[in-house]
Amino acid sequence: MKAPPKLDRLLERIREALDTGRFLDTVHTTQRQAERQITRPEMLYVLRHGWHEKRKDVFDTQYQAWHYAIRGKTVDGRPLRVVVSFEADTQMLIITAIALGE
Repeated sequence: MKAPPKLDRLLERIREALDTGRFLDTVHTTQRQAERQITRPEMLYVLRHGWHEKRKDVFDTQYQAWHYAIRGKTVDGRPLRVVVSFEADTQMLIITAIALGE
């Protein structure tokens, strides 16, 4: 089965989900935050101010959804990648967070 097209205006959609509160952390995200000592405010900051790292996007065949990679730095300059997906193009799911360069 061919992957569906990626969402248009991804960063705009992410910021809209943040502004309206239409986003959820997954269990996986919560586990990784604890393991990697990444706070929720750090993830949200990167999602709001980061850039779309298109080459790191992956289509998840199990969930039939794109996972989008957003890269940026926290307020204190820590580089992170945050991976998100969208349910039915409306609710954003935060899939995981990765500390880079550590």
